[in-house]
Amino acid sequence: MSELRGMSVIFDLDGTLVDSEPNYYEAGRRTLAEYGITDFTWADHERYVGISTQETVADWKDRYGLPASVEELLAVKNRHYLELARSATRAYPEMRAFVELLATEGVPMAVASGSSPEAIAAVLTGTGLDARLHTVVSADEVAHGKPAPDVFLEAARRLGAAPSDCVVLEDAAPGAAAAHAAGMRCIAIPYVPAQADAPEFATVGLLLRGGQEQFTARSAYDWLVGSADLS
Repeated sequence: MSELRGMSVIFDLDGTLVDSEPNYYEAGRRTLAEYGITDFTWADHERYVGISTQETVADWKDRYGLPASVEELLAVKNRHYLELARSATRAYPEMRAFVELLATEGVPMAVASGSSPEAIAAVLTGTGLDARLHTVVSADEVAHGKPAPDVFLEAARRLGAAPSDCVVLEDAAPGAAAAHAAGMRCIAIPYVPAQADAPEFATVGLLLRGGQEQFTARSAYDWLVGSADLS
């Protein structure tokens, strides 16, 4: 019998399971360039890590005074992103190993992401993670994106799990805040190392300050076993 019986694991997608932020940056750069904004940098992009695409483009509209509607901007960005996502998304090897390890243990798993359903499907299919991860929630399907807890609570509902029995893996401060608000434990793997001291990360159960370079499937599994013993 699995040592993790009764536990469910919910993964953020972008920057946690897969290294998709370069694709999001490039999609954003191409989108803004279409509206005459040609100086969008990686540093500009980093402020949107962990925030839903819809909220990102809404901020762009205000920040850059764009004439297009949020709906139009969202469609343009998603078009650019899907072109990139289908062909150029890399799953982190240790995260893939962790998913496989949990699958062999029969642990229920879900993906809860700020991306659109189409983008999530493209990434999971393109990386082959769709073979293991069948329960998927997009922020487009709930009332509020991260840092609100809605996506994680909906993922728990679809898994038939109590929030207190769920552990979230997240790379961004808004996601860590969302997990805490949902009443879930969290393993944080900051995508932007400089953000490791963000107050949101102070609430997590395990903080890997070194990000993906520090994450291993075995150490994460061992932490889950230890946290299950304490619960």
